Order: sequence, then structure tokens, then C-alpha cells
Amino acid sequence: MTARNEAQESAADATRPGSAASLAGRTIIMSGGSRGIGLAIALRAARDGANVAIMAKTGEPHPKLEGTVHTAAEQIEAAGGKALAVVGDVRNDDDVRAAVDATVDRFGGIDIVVNNASAIDLSATADVDMKKYDLMADINVRGTFMLSKFALDALKQSPNPHILTLSPPLNLDPVWAGRHLAYTMAKYGMSLTTLGLAEELKGDGVAVNSLWPATLIDTAAIRNMPGGTRMVQAARSAEIVADAAHAVLVRAARSCTGNFYTDEQVLREEGVTDLTGYSLGAREDELVPDIFL
Repeated sequence: MTARNEAQESAADATRPGSAASLAGRTIIMSGGSRGIGLAIALRAARDGANVAIMAKTGEPHPKLEGTVHTAAEQIEAAGGKALAVVGDVRNDDDVRAAVDATVDRFGGIDIVVNNASAIDLSATADVDMKKYDLMADINVRGTFMLSKFALDALKQSPNPHILTLSPPLNLDPVWAGRHLAYTMAKYGMSLTTLGLAEELKGDGVAVNSLWPATLIDTAAIRNMPGGTRMVQAARSAEIVADAAHAVLVRAARSCTGNFYTDEQVLREEGVTDLTGYSLGAREDELVPDIFL
């Protein structure tokens, strides 16, 4: 039996009743992931023994943000997984295609796509630079659509294929469009991709879901925003999203698709009722709810 076949048997076993839920031997390709929530998800999978391909632009250290695609790969290996570092831009067709091909060549296939890469600007319409608008549209919407699309052939060969996108529920309360229209359109474009692909691929058995934090999460991106250092004092750690993502990705694909989960919802479904361990010190009633909810 080949290594790929062994991984497929392991993935199939993980979906059977009574089996230990694990991502051992399964292959994930993730956009972004050199830091923050994406890296936390990658490390949680690595602790199971998963293969994780990280595609991110950060090949060299950023002046303000810690972590590169190479340091992320080192951490994945140290956590017990196998890593593939791919320096690439999710906006570039050739880079995304090359990342998918490299992942299949290295690990024999793809079981999971995690659309993690995202750009953010919460400015009102009059204040948004159009280059930033284009950046958010290209990374958030086009990048999510393209990575999912290019990985489809490989996903359909997996015994338990998943696409998981870090985007919010489609909440049409006008308040969210009114506060930051450009960003809202970009994030909801990611969520529309979940909605459409879940319907399109349900006959193929590919699970397509979105996951969103119920509260603010402590990330470098938030810390670097105006007032960010103060804001994250009322946040949770990225591990809550990582644990929720893991719980979704080990579920049977054919019975778990088209959902817009929050991390709290997933963990409650798993029987986790005490979430205080994810807090950075604030009481539960002091946590800042995330946007779009």
C-alpha cells in the first residue's frame, strides 16, 4: 500500500462512528498561514501528524509582523506534521496553480483547502483607497474562489474532502455594510463562495463551510491597528478557532456542508462548555464580539 493510500484509509477511518477523530496523514493546502489564526489551525493539524502546505507572500521577514512561510513550516514540522512552504501570491493565477501542483506532487493529493488569506480595511467609503479596495477584492474573494477551484480535481479524489473558509455568516443587517462597505463586500464574497460551492459540490461529497470567531481574536494584524493593543486585552487566543476548525475538518464531509459556523457553536456541538481557557484574562462578559454577528 502506498503512503497516499494509507493516508486515505486513515482519513476514511476517521469518519466512521467510534473512530478517533484525527487529521493524521491528511493533506491541507492553506492560503496565508505564516502567522495568526491560519498558523494556529496549521499547528493544530500538525499535532495530529497532518501534511500542511502553506502558500503565503511572506518569504522574507516583515518589518512589523512576525513570521514567514518558512518559519511557519519549521513550526509545523516541530509540532509533528510534514510541511511544504510555498512563497506565492493568492492573487496570481500561476502562483496558485503552482502551489496546488506542488502540494499534490509532494504529498500525493489534497484532502483539505483552508482559505485563510484575507486583507482588511475598515474605512468608510469616502476614506478607502481604491488600491486597498482592489487588494481586498482580489485576496479575499478572487483568491478564495481560485484556490478552491484549482484544488477541486484533487479534492474529488479524497475520501473526506473539505473546503473551509474563514469568513462570516451572511448577515444582511445593513449596519455591517454601512460601517465598512468595501471590507463587508470582500468578506461576504468569501461567504458567497461557500454558499455556492456547497450547493455545486454536494453531489461530489465535498464539504464546503465557513468558520468565524464569535469574539475578537488576538492577532498581529489586530495589534497593529489603531488601538489594537488595548483591543486585544478583551480577545481570545487563536487556539479557539484552531480547535473549532479541527472539529469541523474531521467530520464526515457528506453530512457537514453549507454551514456558517462560529467557533463557539462548533465547540458547543463538541461538548465544550467552558471556554475560559481561551481568554487572555478578560471575563466572558468583557470579551469583544466579532463583527458581522
